[in-house]
Amino acid sequence: MPLVVDKDRCPQNHRCPLIVLCPRQAISQEGFGLPQIDADKCIACGKCVRSCGMQAIYEAK
Repeated sequence: MPLVVDKDRCPQNHRCPLIVLCPRQAISQEGFGLPQIDADKCIACGKCVRSCGMQAIYEAK
């Protein structure tokens, strides 16, 4: 299942710290915009899901 970022939970007022956490560089962000997760790179390891303080990342259904 692909991971998504909930725009209502993500504050989008800073550089997302999860970008450097991702072992596959699957998370990107333009400026302070909503982070994007590249489904082709993501291995669904769960590091970003567990580490997001805003609980803004989850599996799409």
